[in-house]
Amino acid sequence: MAIIVMAVHDTLENNRSGFTKETLYSLFHTVDFRNHRLIVVDNNSCDQTKALLQEMKRVKAMDIITNPENIGTARAVNKGICLRRPGEHVIKMDNDVVIHSTRWVEAMEAAIERDPKIGIIGLKRKDLIESPERNDFYKSELKMLKHQPGEPWIIVEQVNHVMGTCQMFNAALLDEIGYLYQPRLYGFDDSLAAIRCQLAGFYNCFLSHINIDHIDPGGTDYQKWKEKVSMEDMQIFNQLKNGYIDGTIPIYHED
Repeated sequence: MAIIVMAVHDTLENNRSGFTKETLYSLFHTVDFRNHRLIVVDNNSCDQTKALLQEMKRVKAMDIITNPENIGTARAVNKGICLRRPGEHVIKMDNDVVIHSTRWVEAMEAAIERDPKIGIIGLKRKDLIESPERNDFYKSELKMLKHQPGEPWIIVEQVNHVMGTCQMFNAALLDEIGYLYQPRLYGFDDSLAAIRCQLAGFYNCFLSHINIDHIDPGGTDYQKWKEKVSMEDMQIFNQLKNGYIDGTIPIYHED
């Protein structure tokens, strides 16, 4: 069983309500919610998204946590993480992705069951550049997981960093690192989690064969704002990374 947590901050300015709708429809078509749970954490979205969430809650199995203000991605997702049950993996889901394969949650769970040292396993966007052919930070390694006769073969792509569009956190990893953290409202929670994952003795990977589409085309003022925040916080990110590595900052974060 897994818990899917999706943070939402849709406004009249960023115009993301349609992305949230498409993402939720995708989840309801590809996930068996008799076995898994969905929690949407709303960071004070616009009336259109609020109405959408309430309408979907009436007909679908989902829970909504409403915040009176935008508390950021990490703190919003943490509100879902704190509700996980013992041994329950957590999927951090962005609200701008369409997944085309069914039983993808079970595929992620199966990979972790085969190799409990998988800390974070994600679905891979088509615009990412990780590849076994590279010779830099983005170099990846295809890894065949242990196999018993009669079982399906599972191949994962081991990487340094899993883009957070859709990523499952191993319950055992969360026991070691606690909650997500980011300096401000946006950015670096995924990168910092990937570093903490490796320092905790786990590894990051993609389940690359699952077909997904990132539906936000970018180029908007909202995207430019996110890029601006990331650039401004790069020094803080490096300080945190170095602190984790040299042990002056604990990799375990409280909520």
